[in-house]
Amino acid sequence: MNCLLRRLLASLAILLVAAHAHAYEAGWVQIQTAGATPGAPTTTVALYYPTMAAPRAIAMGPFALEVAIGGKPVDKVKALILLSHGIGGTELGHSSLAQALARNGYLVAALRHPGDNWQDRSLMEKTPEHYFDERPRQASRVIDAILADPAWKARIATDSQGPRVGALGHSAGGYTVLALAGARPDLPRMRQHCLAEASEDPIFCSLGRPGLAMPPLSETTSPLKDGRVRAIVAMAPTGVPLNAESMATVGAATLIYEAELDRFLVPRFHAEWVASKLPAANLHRVPNAWHFAFMDTPSMALPSPDGDVAANPPGFNRDAFLKQLAIEVTAFFDKALL
Repeated sequence: MNCLLRRLLASLAILLVAAHAHAYEAGWVQIQTAGATPGAPTTTVALYYPTMAAPRAIAMGPFALEVAIGGKPVDKVKALILLSHGIGGTELGHSSLAQALARNGYLVAALRHPGDNWQDRSLMEKTPEHYFDERPRQASRVIDAILADPAWKARIATDSQGPRVGALGHSAGGYTVLALAGARPDLPRMRQHCLAEASEDPIFCSLGRPGLAMPPLSETTSPLKDGRVRAIVAMAPTGVPLNAESMATVGAATLIYEAELDRFLVPRFHAEWVASKLPAANLHRVPNAWHFAFMDTPSMALPSPDGDVAANPPGFNRDAFLKQLAIEVTAFFDKALL
């Protein structure tokens, strides 16, 4: 009898977990947040959030979403998660992950980085010396805007430290969230790397103008760290532009993902190096994966310096991996923020 009771209780627990995991659908709305100055262009942000409204499948450019557009948000969300895309990317490129977080109770704010998106590359092309400074500032301004909006601020769970905030990023977005957590850019280090290792890290060293003699950031430059960000996930992050000593000061909970066969950002110079310098590294290596494994598969060919964004190594199942990634990232934020 006791054995049967234990089995029944275990089965009930599994059902309750499954029910909780699917308690919500993903809502979606696009907003505009203010730029750095009153006259600056606004920033486009896609918000993914938990809702009880019914979703529908919809294509947005080359990416497919399953969301309730404009659906009423639930009264409370677990936390705000800032999502930063990679170089020349889009706020829609990680929609499956953002939707999974929303279904599990999170508000995800995915920004389209001004001057560094699929429509506009001016930040790197015109002012590369400001690229690694401006990206985290753009992300912090989006956090500012969400927390200043009474409709969203009231919904975000708080504790003695204030609103619960995390950040998630891929590639240059991985750099961005590391900077939010306290890592600092070191532009002369990047130049030295590309002078010495261009043949071993060719794609990174061909982007923008990393060989330029860029000066270090001024000591008077305001810090990039955003103390509101308590936990970060960096997927195949850009690591070369970061200062090693500053990495040791990162106090946020961290989860680093490495794509084993990454040619865009060779892991030993980027993801692995980042993990080796953090005080409490949590490195997950994704076997047989290329750089864009963390993005949704687009419906059309999208060229990149490393070939088609939609392509995978033989035998790699991106859809299956993204489902597992969503489980792992959700569990990480649940543990780190709640």
